[in-house]
Amino acid sequence: MRTLEEINQKITQGKAKVWTVEELKYRLEEGMSVKEAFKQVDVICTGTFETMESSGAMINLGHTDPPIKIKQCWLDGVPAYAGFGAVDLYIGATASGENLEAKKSPEQLGENWGGAHVIENLIAGKSVNLKAIGQVTDCYPRASFEAIITKDTINQFYLYNPRNLYQNFIVGVNGGEKTLYTYLGPLRPRLGNAVYSNSGALSPLLNDPYLNLIGIGSRIFLGGGIGYIAWEGTQHFPMQKRLDNGIPIGPASTLALIGDAKQMDPRWVRGCYFKNYGPSLMLGVGIALPVLQEEVIVHCGINDEKIVAPVVDFAVPRRVRPTFGLVTYAQLKSGRITIEGKTVRTAPLSSIPFSREVAQILKQWIEAGDFTLTQPVAPISLERAFLPQDGQRGKEINLE
Repeated sequence: MRTLEEINQKITQGKAKVWTVEELKYRLEEGMSVKEAFKQVDVICTGTFETMESSGAMINLGHTDPPIKIKQCWLDGVPAYAGFGAVDLYIGATASGENLEAKKSPEQLGENWGGAHVIENLIAGKSVNLKAIGQVTDCYPRASFEAIITKDTINQFYLYNPRNLYQNFIVGVNGGEKTLYTYLGPLRPRLGNAVYSNSGALSPLLNDPYLNLIGIGSRIFLGGGIGYIAWEGTQHFPMQKRLDNGIPIGPASTLALIGDAKQMDPRWVRGCYFKNYGPSLMLGVGIALPVLQEEVIVHCGINDEKIVAPVVDFAVPRRVRPTFGLVTYAQLKSGRITIEGKTVRTAPLSSIPFSREVAQILKQWIEAGDFTLTQPVAPISLERAFLPQDGQRGKEINLE
């Protein structure tokens, strides 16, 4: 057994041994024992770079003169929510552009341009057009306001993401007769392709399946800067069915994340667009796992051959769609899977090279003594059921 305090002391002294999760898996596959690995490594770094559309940013503009109480607002033509204090805003990653007068370039057209792109531009230090309509009151007499803002001309600018880091997800296919445009991208008819979004054995929560090593307050890599786990994520479903190795067979735990966007890097926070679906956000997230006991090595040693995901048919427009069974991430990453005797090409939404780079950067931060691990102030619940909204008492989702 080790303690987090012992590990942090080694980090500050420059003596901590840090591996990426891929380095650990490689050593185990080459014959290193769990016991020997536990003796050698103190911290294991995981990472992912994938679409995380349930994301957004809080912004405080600062007061105008005369003051304004904003009731409607657009940032580069994208509506931001203003139901907070007078000049507090929240812009969601999937909000679509609608105010054409605020467009700055021909590329920013309607739903092709969204909140994720505005967030990326602000992080990059670019200017953004602000247009606001006020609710006139005695203390806030201003009726409208227009300005150019950057991250340096506003008070707070931080990401608050209600749902990131899905612990596993689904594989989308289309058994119908026409192309479907989904949050996984286009799905071609008659099982023309299969799309998955999780990075598999690199993914942070798949290497800590029961969330024993993280919790509320854990420090993480978020968008190229330092962030924290704020709460369980929306649609958090830790009671998902699991394999004997602890890996869930479909969407399970999620996390809500928070971090100062002024310190982030646009390389790791990127707006994107899915045809006929809308904007989304590509986000880099990394978690450093303290090696407190040998069980950590066992969980982090699980490879893509032992991680599965359900193949879901989007041609059936229901909450619970039919599946074609489970496939491993090793099969998905090979580029081909077999569905009912047919060979189907696969493609990831997550970037394996970028996921690997996130873990490597986090490793470098720790080795340099710039990143220590935090003791969670509270655990993430492992007993949250998944309730559908159908006018009846909720039941847990069954992916079989």
